[in-house]
Amino acid sequence: MNRQPSALIVIDMQRDFLDPGGYASMAGMDVAALRRPIPCIRLLLDQARNSGMLVVHTREGHRPDLSDCPPAKLVRSREAGAEIGSKGPLGRLLVRDEYGHDIIDELQALTGEPVVDKPGYGAFHQTDLAQILETRGIRRLYLCGVTTEVCVHSTLREAVDRGFECVLVADACGSAHPALHEAALQMVAVEGGIFGRVAATQSVINTWEVSS
Repeated sequence: MNRQPSALIVIDMQRDFLDPGGYASMAGMDVAALRRPIPCIRLLLDQARNSGMLVVHTREGHRPDLSDCPPAKLVRSREAGAEIGSKGPLGRLLVRDEYGHDIIDELQALTGEPVVDKPGYGAFHQTDLAQILETRGIRRLYLCGVTTEVCVHSTLREAVDRGFECVLVADACGSAHPALHEAALQMVAVEGGIFGRVAATQSVINTWEVSS
């Protein structure tokens, strides 16, 4: 089981979600809570890279003209006080190529690691993630990032429908809402693991060390 081709998917660890002045901060979210998984993700990245595992990073954001942003999503962001495309301290909120759109310094992608830019919550929607995984024969995904209940879970659910075996790394996921984080973790394990498995960072690393 542990020798299946695997990939680590690091979801949306962007300045817009994790730094003061970004989208999440302007929408009133607890940025400190969203930043908590950073040390665990760094451990996962180090181990995955050392073992030669594929690492894929995702970033949520839209074209500068917002042509790929659904009107309902734009309205929701406006009502939350952080309108997508409006000017913030880190540049236009959730707009590609702006400073806030990029991955935080601590978790920057290395040369050769795919960075998937997505306009939606799930990482497969309108992206080439499926092709990236298929060409490498990947069948198991280890998922981490923010937020547990939205972008991480959206990606997890579609991955399961596409036939991937999924492991959600609990302490390497973050949310501004602890209750929703816990509920999202619990949803994975119902019905004998309907959406895969939930594991802690050190347990995952131990598994990778044994299988390497």
